[in-house]
Amino acid sequence: MWCRRLAWLLRGQRGSTGRRWPWLPRAPGPVLAAPVRCHPTAPAAPQCAWQLHQDHLELSYGSTVMRLDFVWLRDHCRSASCYNAKTNQRSLDTASVDLAIQPQAVRVDETTLFLTWPDGHVTRYGLEWLLRNSYEGQKQQVMHPRILWNAEIYRQAQVPSVDCRSFLETDEGLKEFLQNFLLYGIAFVENVTPTREDTEILAERISIIRETIYGRMWYFTSDFSRGDTAYTKLALDRHTDTTYFQEPCGIQVFHCLKHEGTGGRTLLVDGFHAAEQVLRQAPEHFELLAKVPLKHEYVEGAGGCHNHMIGVGPVLNVYPWNNELYLIRYNNYDRAVINTVPHDVVRRWYRAHRALTAELRRPDNELWVKLKPGKALFVDNWRVLHGREAFTGYRQLCGCYLTRDDVLNTARLLGLQA
Repeated sequence: MWCRRLAWLLRGQRGSTGRRWPWLPRAPGPVLAAPVRCHPTAPAAPQCAWQLHQDHLELSYGSTVMRLDFVWLRDHCRSASCYNAKTNQRSLDTASVDLAIQPQAVRVDETTLFLTWPDGHVTRYGLEWLLRNSYEGQKQQVMHPRILWNAEIYRQAQVPSVDCRSFLETDEGLKEFLQNFLLYGIAFVENVTPTREDTEILAERISIIRETIYGRMWYFTSDFSRGDTAYTKLALDRHTDTTYFQEPCGIQVFHCLKHEGTGGRTLLVDGFHAAEQVLRQAPEHFELLAKVPLKHEYVEGAGGCHNHMIGVGPVLNVYPWNNELYLIRYNNYDRAVINTVPHDVVRRWYRAHRALTAELRRPDNELWVKLKPGKALFVDNWRVLHGREAFTGYRQLCGCYLTRDDVLNTARLLGLQA
């Protein structure tokens, strides 16, 4: 394998600006490439070449071509004077960096990029670090590895539940639970004492409980004590919760404490799997659902509870650099008046919404689970939709919402990608 090495002073040898973003046109005039010399390197080293432009360094490493802005390269310096390795925080004042800065000298060896700046400061970057952290490198990666599923895929996977004692008392049990949760968006804990207090202890094992307008631990029966269909015996269509929050709750916990009657099975649908089918069959629908902002609203005036919540956002939320879906906001009950969409887009949005709804309602995408005392269910509310069939008799559930950041934090501390 070969690595092109070059020592080139920018003074008097500046090239024209290269393309920085795929949607911006190339600046007029030729890009002046510096002369290249090739030297043999160790056989295991990825192929490496680089070229200076007026405002950025173009670095080819392996199969990836990175375009690294000079200001970005100065701002991310990891030297002791620019970055505190003990606190993992930047010390350099970004606003003090000259926006027209250019390196005086550049050198690349088998593993490291060296840049010398006009004030004599030297910045060093590992090539593997740049590959992971450049825009082009991030575009090739996923933030959260997942297994998309329908009912049959999930059943065939035979994802095990985790025993309550193992979950509470061992890192191995906790890690197994979190790995299942991250991959599938749902996970179960067995042999939980069927009380609200024990369910609370369970939830606090992985996160801080998020207190909302429903309190810290919610505890409900079909008494219509709140202005919400969930507090009835009626069937509930698939949906995500708290779409009317600016940031919908990330994780929710369900634990059925008692049911003396029939029906009441819980419905689970992988929203990301359905969205993936829409993307494959009609990408224009996916794009519209990811761009058009909608309002969701919760108005309550029952008893002593008075609330008026409004959340705004598209049905599908994606990371812009790699188009990875990270949140679905779907609740036909709570969707407010559509007044954020111009008339020439509304009909197209309805078609896109209909396509997604059809996928979400496909029978083979429906996983039905009968919740029983002692079996707690954790649901990723940003991914998995839940619903319920109608029931008879007395049914008592408890649960809570968890802060997503804390769940992911727990997973990362156990060595999982989250």
